[in-house]
Amino acid sequence: MLTLDKFEEASECVKQVIQETKLVYSEHFSSQTGNRVYLKPENMQVTGAYKIRGAYYKISTLSQEERDKGLITASAGNHAQGVAYAAKAYGCKAVIVMPATTPLMKVNRTKSYGAEVVLYGDVYDEAEEHAHQLAEENGYTFIHPFDDPAVATGQGTIAMEIVKDLPLVDYILVPIGGGGLATGISTLTKLLNPKIKVIGVEPEGAACMKASLAEGKVVTLPGVNTIADGTAVKTPGTEIFPYIQQNLDDIITVSDDELIVAFLDMVENHKMIVENSGLLTVAALKHLDVKNKKIVAVLSGGNMDVITMASVVQHGLIQRDRVFTVSVLLPDRPGELVRVATVIAQEQGNIIKLDHNQFVSTNRNAAVELTITMEAFGTDHKSRIIRALEDHGFRPTQKLANL
Repeated sequence: MLTLDKFEEASECVKQVIQETKLVYSEHFSSQTGNRVYLKPENMQVTGAYKIRGAYYKISTLSQEERDKGLITASAGNHAQGVAYAAKAYGCKAVIVMPATTPLMKVNRTKSYGAEVVLYGDVYDEAEEHAHQLAEENGYTFIHPFDDPAVATGQGTIAMEIVKDLPLVDYILVPIGGGGLATGISTLTKLLNPKIKVIGVEPEGAACMKASLAEGKVVTLPGVNTIADGTAVKTPGTEIFPYIQQNLDDIITVSDDELIVAFLDMVENHKMIVENSGLLTVAALKHLDVKNKKIVAVLSGGNMDVITMASVVQHGLIQRDRVFTVSVLLPDRPGELVRVATVIAQEQGNIIKLDHNQFVSTNRNAAVELTITMEAFGTDHKSRIIRALEDHGFRPTQKLANL
């Protein structure tokens, strides 16, 4: 059972390894939503995510014999680093099975803590099945990333810190993959103050907990498709599911496009790198139909490789019309390019890429194509630039932005 005594024990235990993550008030999200929004920055943990809490507490509850056998787990990355770090602290061998699609940064970080990494499968569920097979073959002790009451208890220590920092909190938003974090936070929150609402947040493309709650039992999705790789889980935890049913007040789902925009918001307004799964709660803020409430959004992790980061930034700029591409047809004569550039400059557009295709037509005198990618301040500014081009006799055609 997840009891108050166990949560208190876990809270004292994890203090040995965690970084203190005080709540951060967000002026930006508060003004956007009409609430008082605070961020719980677990992306600042020593391993880059909250998972160190559950892993370290779970290992503390094992016997020396269980530790000596060696530990094994499956993880998309954050639990892997948590187990690897905790195992190193306890002097245990750790084997981590990760999906083959795991970002290289997470793989290398896990190895840096001394763990042996095995890449297997495309999603977490396939990696977990392989980890169980290896555990049986080698006698390892399996540490489940979420479907374990002790692990969930360790994760729940976040709630104790939130309530201590903000005793009158009204809502706590929690990301959900398999459900361990939501189990721990919702259970302890209700033990401390049943009036606090705890809302889970899942990606639309991997909403296994929402589907399970709707059916009243654990169900397995046929597949998952989301950029939030840390929450790309097809089957939520069976052991912890009753706690979710009892203590979670609701679930919100958000799209990948919303996560992309949330990443830009965090970087530009809070100078924080938060991975896509960790941004679920930020993206969910606008889905809450409440005003003048104190809301805490748990940022569960910040382990994002630079290639993914670059892709997310690019798509975010395009979504917000901060970068866009148009093409215009021009007669092939000197000065036409200058005319187009002058119109754009007068509207304060910033050209970042040009492509001049002289072979769009067999009659070059009639038309050549100029494709322009440029920066704007947003949708209104983009519209002004396009309108100015039209007013000067050009016929701009919008294209998929190409950086």
